[in-house]
Amino acid sequence: MTSKPLRPCLHPGCRELVRCGYCDKHRPKDSARRSTESRRWRGWYSLPIWTDNLRPAQLLRERWCRECARHGVRTRATDVDHIEPHNGDWEKFTDRSNLQSLCHSCHSAKTIAESRAKGKARRR
Repeated sequence: MTSKPLRPCLHPGCRELVRCGYCDKHRPKDSARRSTESRRWRGWYSLPIWTDNLRPAQLLRERWCRECARHGVRTRATDVDHIEPHNGDWEKFTDRSNLQSLCHSCHSAKTIAESRAKGKARRR
């Protein structure tokens, strides 16, 4: 079995060769801290209050994607999104007024945009 070819580190201007991602010097230092912090509340999505109550109730209340509807398109909602990210705040997590129904495509696009915005804010 062959191993992955070496490639330059993903950090702009770095020529260190690695199998994937970043070299040791440029590997994001706070990724372990972030994953530890978020690991605590990521499990909330498997709790009965989410799976049996909040999520299905929201999809019944709002069956169509809110973002698609803004553009005049009617798409069945499949995902429940927190309008304002809760970031581990239980009150925001369970607040029904902070939920919206989205199709998977719109939810993915919103999640990516939020991740990019967080990344830009961290770099400042």
